[in-house]
Amino acid sequence: MNNWILPAIITVICWGIWGFVPKITIQYINPMSAIIFESIGVIIVGVVVLCLLGFQPEIHPKGVGLAILTGILGMIGALGFLFAVKSGKVSIVVMFTAMSPILTILLAYLFLKEPITLREGIGILFAFTALFLIAK
Repeated sequence: MNNWILPAIITVICWGIWGFVPKITIQYINPMSAIIFESIGVIIVGVVVLCLLGFQPEIHPKGVGLAILTGILGMIGALGFLFAVKSGKVSIVVMFTAMSPILTILLAYLFLKEPITLREGIGILFAFTALFLIAK
C-alpha cells in the first residue's frame, strides 16, 4: 500500500465527520461560540503533536509564517462553514465547500507548475457537474 493511503483514509473519515457535527453543534450554540470551542480542539491536537515531537518543532521563519497563515485561513473557512450550515442543508453546504480543492489545483498549477492531466481535468468537470446536479 502507498504510504499516503492510510493517512488519506483517516483524513476522509475525520473530515466527513467534521462536515456533519457542526450542523448539530449550532443547534446548541451560535457559530462564533462554536469556533472558539473548535479552537480548543485544535489546541488539544497541537499539544499532542508537540508532545510527540518532544517539544522541539522545526522552526524556519517562512515555514512558521506559512503555517500560521494556514491556520488562519482554515479557521476563517471553518467559521464560514458554520454560518453556512446554520442556514443551509449540511449535505449541500458540504458538497459546495468540498469544491475548494479546485482552487488548490488551480493555485498548484499556476504557482507550483504542477500539471493538470486530461484525466484530472475531466474529474474536475465531473465534480462541477455533480455540484450542479446536487445543488439544484
